[in-house]
Amino acid sequence: MTPLSRRAAWRLAGALCGCAALAGCMVGPNYRTPDAPTTDSFTAQPMPDQTASAPGASGAAQRFAPGADIPAEWWSLYHCAPLDTLIREALANSPNLAAAQAALRQAHQTYLAQVGGSLLPQVDGKLGATREKINGVTFGEPGLTEDLNLYNTGIDVSYNLDVFGASRRSVEASRAQEEYERWQLQATWLTLTSNIVTAAIKEASLRAQIEATEQIADAEAQQLHVLEQQFALGGVARTSVLSQETLVAQTRATLPPLRQSLDQTRDQLAMLAGRLPSEASLPEFRLDMFTLPDTVPVSVPSSIVHQRPDILAADATLHQASAQVGVATAAMYPQLNLTASWGTEALTPAGAFQAGNTIWSIGAGLTAPLFHGGQLLAKKRAAEAAYDEAAAQYRQTVLQAFQNVADSLRALDHDATGLKAQDDAWRAASDSLQLTQGQYKIGGVSYLSLLDAQRQYQQAVVNLAQARAARYSDTAALIQSLGGGWWNEAAATPAAGTPASATGTTQ
Repeated sequence: MTPLSRRAAWRLAGALCGCAALAGCMVGPNYRTPDAPTTDSFTAQPMPDQTASAPGASGAAQRFAPGADIPAEWWSLYHCAPLDTLIREALANSPNLAAAQAALRQAHQTYLAQVGGSLLPQVDGKLGATREKINGVTFGEPGLTEDLNLYNTGIDVSYNLDVFGASRRSVEASRAQEEYERWQLQATWLTLTSNIVTAAIKEASLRAQIEATEQIADAEAQQLHVLEQQFALGGVARTSVLSQETLVAQTRATLPPLRQSLDQTRDQLAMLAGRLPSEASLPEFRLDMFTLPDTVPVSVPSSIVHQRPDILAADATLHQASAQVGVATAAMYPQLNLTASWGTEALTPAGAFQAGNTIWSIGAGLTAPLFHGGQLLAKKRAAEAAYDEAAAQYRQTVLQAFQNVADSLRALDHDATGLKAQDDAWRAASDSLQLTQGQYKIGGVSYLSLLDAQRQYQQAVVNLAQARAARYSDTAALIQSLGGGWWNEAAATPAAGTPASATGTTQ
């Protein structure tokens, strides 16, 4: 390199460094996450220390533990090994989870491309060969013509001096988009695990209802057999036999819808686990396989905005909208571009690599918007309106989250009270049916009284099974509404950090 080219290179480096030092200003708002709601309670009225209790494993009292943390694998609170195995399989095979992971990788690479393309100088090498004919007219020598080969090498450097922060705001927006996809992945993870737990509990509830209905139908069929014998002996009227036949048929008619719901729930579990329904060999879930958590963790209200994936995703969307305001604002200011090139040019290939044939250039360009018909101002105002929209959606997401937690807390309290009432109703209906059956055998009550007692008992059995399942499913709903505990074990959740496949280098 000649002394002249060295001086040019040093001038170029000095100019780039000096301009980079000037590029410290960023127009537009500097984003700050909105403050969490200032409240110390999720519900208007204080929650009791624990719920009511009822007989049976699903009737145990649950104690609310304010401020207690949620385990990352929150479904382990049910102590159901088949459920744990199924969830682990689903986390490995779910297409929805795989799609969310791919979206995160895409967003990460887009962010890296934005950084490399906007904040760093662009350097390109070139090597070329051309054959051309020179016409002397260009130089004032009409009689001069010559065919020649021209060889050149060089390096071109360009740099957009980000004086007002347009590029940095674009990078900020791209980073916020990556964060959005990260929390979308976390939300997919939480939704998947919650759906599996809810579907497994629903299957267990349906099995309990089917078994209870089948037992009731068998008992009613036995009663019909007795009535037919009594009718044959002239002890009862034909209407009593027909009424019992109707009751048996009505009871059995409730079984197909229950079995259909059971089949659909099994198919849903297969889909959530990443299997085809025809290939699924899933465990059969029953209510006695689950253990009702006796202690229910309830996070501090102010922490929910840092735990719920949907709130964090809304925060990322708001951050992106804030950055876009800066991008639109910076577009209204001048843009300064620096360019430089260094290389060689010669008539022979060997000469293209000789220092004596060096050529170089350095330049700067300033572009300032003068008149765009109000376009730039309109874009800035549109970006500000989009920010206001995102801010309103963020507030709505927070309100919805607090409602979810409040509804789930109240549901657990009411579930416990409701289960106790349903258990009392079932016991009363069972005692009433046994008493009525005994009295009917000795002629103490009419057949209509027996029919009414049978119907009451059937409904009480079904309601009891539903009430038992509600305690399990609403416990899962509360944990889901609090965020699921992903923050306690980074390795347990796929969204805790950027996947290894999402890393890369800039070019």
